Amino acid sequence: MRYASWIAVAVAVVAMQGKAADAGYCGAASYNCCPTEACAPCGNYAAASSCCSTTYKTVKDVVYETRQYTCNKTVYDTVCEQVPVQGVKTVYQTCYRDECYTVQKPTYKTCYRTECYNTQRPVYKTCYRTVCNTVRKPVYRTCYREVCQTFCRPVHKTCWREECYTICKPCYKTCYRTECQTICRTVTKTCYRDQCYTVQKPVCETKWVTEQSGCWKSVTQCIPGPVMEKQVCCPPTCATDPCTGCTTQQSGCCKTVRVQCPPRTICKRVWCPRTIRRPVTCTRYVTECRTRKVPYTVCNQVPQTITKRIPYTVCQMKQECRKRRIPYTTVSYVQECKTKRVPYTVCSWKEECISKQVPYTVCTMVCECKTRKIPYTTCCMTTECRTRKVPYTVCKQVPTCTTVTRIKRIPRCVPYTVTRCVPRVVCRQVPVCCPPCGG
Repeated sequence: MRYASWIAVAVAVVAMQGKAADAGYCGAASYNCCPTEACAPCGNYAAASSCCSTTYKTVKDVVYETRQYTCNKTVYDTVCEQVPVQGVKTVYQTCYRDECYTVQKPTYKTCYRTECYNTQRPVYKTCYRTVCNTVRKPVYRTCYREVCQTFCRPVHKTCWREECYTICKPCYKTCYRTECQTICRTVTKTCYRDQCYTVQKPVCETKWVTEQSGCWKSVTQCIPGPVMEKQVCCPPTCATDPCTGCTTQQSGCCKTVRVQCPPRTICKRVWCPRTIRRPVTCTRYVTECRTRKVPYTVCNQVPQTITKRIPYTVCQMKQECRKRRIPYTTVSYVQECKTKRVPYTVCSWKEECISKQVPYTVCTMVCECKTRKIPYTTCCMTTECRTRKVPYTVCKQVPTCTTVTRIKRIPRCVPYTVTRCVPRVVCRQVPVCCPPCGG
């Protein structure tokens, strides 16, 4: 399309250049086609004008016009759609069963044995010796002297006077006024709506479970004794000297010999496994949808006008005259003379011989026999039966609903505008210069 438009433009340019050339040569291809007499100089213009005549010829021009067309194109929209997918999920549940087994438990007991031993215990004895000391001891004596003293003693007297005063006493009176009041009374109405709920319905199934069990058996085993090295002396030998003929006895040599100790027999317990297949009842739950009536309460406010009497209190003040007695105190001073004895202390020193007992300690060691208890521990094996939890797995199918997102392409038509250049032929008259007729 692009190349076609360029070709049309090139053709239009060439055509326009041709038209321009034709216009320059007055519609002829060139001046060579004109006769020689037409190009010869003429002395008279009126004669020349009468010799030439003007004619017109039709020239077709190609003009390109711009036109708009409406086209449709297909556009795909991507839409995401949520699609529910029903599936089944396997849920594994771990259950436990009780299994009894026997263990050997060591029991430790603490016992005591009596043991005598000798110790030396120190015995302390307190003795006294007499020590004489001469000390000076102060002797205090209390004496008295008489002193005369004059002082003023206050004498208090209480008197009373009367006084009048006025008080305001409140008088309260209760009055009532009538008042209308609008209140909203709550009216309750019970309605019901349907509610869906889900319950789990148990379904019992029986499955066969393979268990590994066994028992303990006592097995007697003979263990060979260890190999030990032992020194063995050879018996003495007699040797005869060939020169002297004397017989001498030579002691045997010692050598190391490997000797195996006697075997020992032990008794041990061996676990013998055994496979047991037993039925197990499993319970799975099936979801079931049910509908029930659920009550709910609707409250409406209903206006209501009531009349009530509202009390209010009126207070009035009344004056009242009263009398009261006010005490007051008068003071008068009376002089008195008193004689009192004033003590004073006289000190004198006196020598005195004092004897005192001074203690001292004497230590002697005494042999003593004591008894103590020494603890020792004894161990004995006790058979104990215990219970342990053995886990096993139970699987059940639970329905699940999963939402899957699917991408979907939806086609739609979209209009668009295209601009094209359309050629059109335009006719126009071009003047052409030709020789006169009959010349």
